[in-house]
This record gives sequence, C-alpha cells and structure tokens, in this order.
Amino acid sequence: MNVCDESTTTLAEDESVESAVLRVLLDLHPTRLTPAELVREMGGDRGGFAERDAVERAVRDLGAVGLLHQGEDFVEPTRAALRFSDLLDG
Repeated sequence: MNVCDESTTTLAEDESVESAVLRVLLDLHPTRLTPAELVREMGGDRGGFAERDAVERAVRDLGAVGLLHQGEDFVEPTRAALRFSDLLDG
C-alpha cells in the first residue's frame, strides 16, 4: 500500500492536535471547559476556521476512543485518561 506524504502529514498534524488537546484538559483537570473555552485555550480565537475545526475534530476523535467526555456544556477527560496520566506521572 502506497501512502502519500500529504496524508501522512495530515495524520501527524491531527495526532499532534489530539495530543495537545488531551494534555490541556489533563493539566487543567478538575477544571471543566466548555467546547468554546477549549478552542480559546488552544489558541483558536487567534486563528481561523482551520484551527477551530482541528480542535473540534480532536475532541470528537478523542471522545470516540474513550479518552474524553464531550457534552454540549463541557469537555473533560474520562477516568481512563486520568488514570493513564497518573500512571505516566508516577
């Protein structure tokens, strides 16, 4: 299977944003952020649509694999994400 460089770059960028989003939420825990606050925390208010979209995609994808709880009101790490973070720090 031949993977083009552009798709690899896009995957790497998505993973980088996911990592940054998870780190921010873990660092700020137990503070709960609204989705809009998270976008601002990640610098999305300075950027345009692409930056906001990247954060929103990261939240969606992290939620899909069980690392974030995403509701209309708040975004926060799951117990599994918190435990994993504790194990890495310990």
